[in-house]
Amino acid sequence: MKIRRFFGKKELRLRKKRIVMMLCCIAALAAVYVFLTWPEKKAPEPPVVSVEPVSVEDVEIYGDYVGRVRAQQFVEVRARVEGFLERMAFEEGTYVKKNQVLFVIDQRQYKAKVDKARAQLRKDSALVLKTKRDLDRIRPLFEQNAASRLDLDNATAAYETAVASMGMSRADLVQAEQELSYTYVRSPISGYISERLVDLGTLVGTSGKSLLATVVKSDTVLVDFSMTALDYLKSKERNIILGRRDSSRSWQPYVTITLADNSVYPYKGLVDFAEPQVSPKTGTFAVRAEMPNPEHVLLPGQFTKVHALLDVRENATVVPQKALIIEKGGAYIYVMRRDSTAERRFIELGPEFGNNVVVERGLAPGETIISEGYHKLTPGIKVRVAAKKNTKPRAKAH
Repeated sequence: MKIRRFFGKKELRLRKKRIVMMLCCIAALAAVYVFLTWPEKKAPEPPVVSVEPVSVEDVEIYGDYVGRVRAQQFVEVRARVEGFLERMAFEEGTYVKKNQVLFVIDQRQYKAKVDKARAQLRKDSALVLKTKRDLDRIRPLFEQNAASRLDLDNATAAYETAVASMGMSRADLVQAEQELSYTYVRSPISGYISERLVDLGTLVGTSGKSLLATVVKSDTVLVDFSMTALDYLKSKERNIILGRRDSSRSWQPYVTITLADNSVYPYKGLVDFAEPQVSPKTGTFAVRAEMPNPEHVLLPGQFTKVHALLDVRENATVVPQKALIIEKGGAYIYVMRRDSTAERRFIELGPEFGNNVVVERGLAPGETIISEGYHKLTPGIKVRVAAKKNTKPRAKAH
């Protein structure tokens, strides 16, 4: 019984071993099968991006300001002599020429002064002739000792006094004639005249109302606007002196203006003056541009928007603003290397214009930047350039 029980246990252990070995073989075969049939793990595809080459352009830098139109000449027409205003010889609001008669002041008293001064001049002229004849008679008698030195001195004094009186009378006549001419109030310049500021019959002149009208010359107007001290410092950094022509530059600081209906005025003006000091109250300095106004579209006193050319950056490095990433640490952009990897490049930004921006430092012409798709990039990652779509040319509008 013991021998049979021993052999029974041994046979049971052998059977268990066979079962374990069979299970191990089955597991090994299953593992081999799974390994052979497991799908291969594909490598992640590189992100698709859009790229653009770094361009080099001549960039025009502008500034926008609020301007006010001013007449090139604004002259007051005033009465220079006193009298009653008798006549107005123009139509209000019309164009008048230089030296055109505008008003006539009562002339009677001034004509009387002219007649009186002319008569006095004739009287003094006659006295000069008489004293000259007396002197001519006394001088030879004195030389012959037939007349005394006192007689000669008296005749000479009388003649010189008469000559002086005649000079005074001539000056009085000139003054009287000048005052008479002032009764005709003439236009000092050519331009458009305002309405009359006094009525006919009013006493005008030194003791009355002297301002009669104003004349505005607006064939060329002046546009005044203010720039900040920062604008001045930036212009000095670029070695640009506002308000002064520079023949060494290929450009001049021109301005364009926008009218009240948002239309752009067709003519350009040139900045010809800049105030040499900054106002301590506003922190700005005045700048003036001269603008042609042949059709008199611009009216003195109106406000307008001024678009001023401040600088032209020649051969500037330019990138689109959509490619920029701005963070606290600064601005950077992704550059695609020759091996199609993305490099994060910090750059120094310059002025903006349109949808682009000038890069002062950090990029070189000819490099390729990533303009779209950079939000899914990390430095050093491989990228793939998106295929460009073929766009058919649009038909021209007739």
